[in-house]
Amino acid sequence: MEHSSQPCAVVSIIQKQREKTATRVQDILTAFGCNIRVRLGLHEVSPDFCSPQGLILLVVCGDEKQVSDMASQLCALPEVKVQRMTLDQ
Repeated sequence: MEHSSQPCAVVSIIQKQREKTATRVQDILTAFGCNIRVRLGLHEVSPDFCSPQGLILLVVCGDEKQVSDMASQLCALPEVKVQRMTLDQ
């Protein structure tokens, strides 16, 4: 099996009001699903509380335009912030 050496990045997505943005964020992530190697979603939860804020951590691979397009679409959503850290392989 041959592996391509596509550049990878860690992307963090903060949703301030995830109840309002989760569906659209999911649609965007699905559209770029072939670029997502790892996805981890976190939010505070207990029997009597579920936080409205959520954090999604991604490891994305692909060309710069694909990763930038995904980040731009996410940043266009209200109450969603995106930060990237590029990884050297």
